[in-house]
Amino acid sequence: MKSKFFIILFLSFFLSGCGGVSTKGIFGTGVSIAFDPRSVGTQIDDSIMQKSLSAKILLYDKSYFLSVKTKVLDGRIFITGKVQDPEDKLKLTKLAWETLGVRSVRNDIKIKEKFNFKQSARDILITSQLRTALIINKNIKATNYQIDTYKKKIYLYGIAMSSAEKDLVLKEAKEILDVKDVIASIILVDDLRIQKN
Repeated sequence: MKSKFFIILFLSFFLSGCGGVSTKGIFGTGVSIAFDPRSVGTQIDDSIMQKSLSAKILLYDKSYFLSVKTKVLDGRIFITGKVQDPEDKLKLTKLAWETLGVRSVRNDIKIKEKFNFKQSARDILITSQLRTALIINKNIKATNYQIDTYKKKIYLYGIAMSSAEKDLVLKEAKEILDVKDVIASIILVDDLRIQKN
């Protein structure tokens, strides 16, 4: 009984943060919305969807609240992280599809394996190298991209201002040393449902 009370209390605090969405960047990093090509309404809708999905994941299994990451861009849900078994991966995908307003779901969840410090260190290095390359390149709005690396595979999510920018981002990712593959889910501004005026 007590644990249900604390979960409900936590969720009420967690979901009450919807008001400040318009001051955050594409991935909630405190970046001004001036860099985000989505309309404020779309950003708010995406934030509500993301919080709703996070609450569902928390209710399904508290351990996945931190190990599974979700991003919502223009109604498209991207899921990354690690789970215990394939059934959990399917369940989380189902939860994402049941979220009100979803347009598509991209599931890049991996099944947990024994921790490998050397591999994790390499993945962190690859992520930081690519993040630095995107920031240094003046033709790329680095704040519009999120990077996850798992077993030398880069997972890129974001919104490109043009197809030329998208090509530049992919080129930077492929030039990072030791990268096995680049899996990109990059949306062009022109493909967004509703754009800023």
